[in-house]
Amino acid sequence: MKVFTTRVIPEEGLQLLQRAGFTVTQWQEEKEMTPAQRVQFCKESDAMLFAGGEKLDRAFLEQCRHLKVISLLSVGYDNVDLKAATELGLQITNTPGVLSNATADTAFLLMLSVARKAFYQHKRIIKGEWGFSTPTANLGIDIEGKTLGIWGLGNIGTVMAKRCKAAFGMKIIYCNRHRNEAAEKELDATFVGFDELLQQSDVISIHTSLTPETKEKFNKDAFRKMKPTAIFINAARGGIHNETDLIAALQDGEIWGAGLDVTNPEPMQPNNPLLNMPTVAVLPHIGSATQETRNAMSRIAAQNVIAALTGEPVPNPVNHLYNL
Repeated sequence: MKVFTTRVIPEEGLQLLQRAGFTVTQWQEEKEMTPAQRVQFCKESDAMLFAGGEKLDRAFLEQCRHLKVISLLSVGYDNVDLKAATELGLQITNTPGVLSNATADTAFLLMLSVARKAFYQHKRIIKGEWGFSTPTANLGIDIEGKTLGIWGLGNIGTVMAKRCKAAFGMKIIYCNRHRNEAAEKELDATFVGFDELLQQSDVISIHTSLTPETKEKFNKDAFRKMKPTAIFINAARGGIHNETDLIAALQDGEIWGAGLDVTNPEPMQPNNPLLNMPTVAVLPHIGSATQETRNAMSRIAAQNVIAALTGEPVPNPVNHLYNL
């Protein structure tokens, strides 16, 4: 059996595949392969372990319908046409549950960095602007006791809420498709509608999936309903916010700041005005980028492949989610 990985994966997952007796071919170049190259590698393989943000559309899936599994090295699956995959009999799997802490920590980091203008202040040092200071210059805002609004209070959102409540005594409100009663009991969290979330939150942190329902949900209409002192955090998917509208909201003072680990589009261009705004912090999609988390993700992705190629039920299928 042959397995193709679209990136060099962490050693833990690679060793699992090799110990299972599979021949593993890894894409070694630090650039995206062409769609034709990806198809060719897949035609010579029985499974693909996919890392990256490229679209796996119906045209690609139809050419690779022989694969026994496409194992995603991610929790998100919005780049895959799940409906087409399911119709073609292609198993799609992901790596849930192991990146909650790392991703929540990234959102927490962004919140504090925005509140204290940390990225902007660092740039001032590089530019040689750390000189004479006054008590009124370059002030940030306090987080203590403020209201945190979570959009998507699942595993990652719950960890973020725990961090914020424990560190700063923040009040937790959230908006979900369904109530999270366990989180309500543990965090004294309050379930609210979307408009209430926008109007009441001092910090809004996004932890939901990118779906047709959530695509660009944070647009000019949403930003106008937020407090002018509010901080917007997105460590989920860039497509959930409209970046042009976000830039305008910040420039017009409709919200105070933004922290992004994901952008729309991605990657962000170096001349994007967000990168030079004092109350904005942008990271290059590093939410799960710790050694421990990436090793765990590669292990789960490999386990999904091994199960599929040995005729066992895959541990983490996502095909059934295509119509949610």
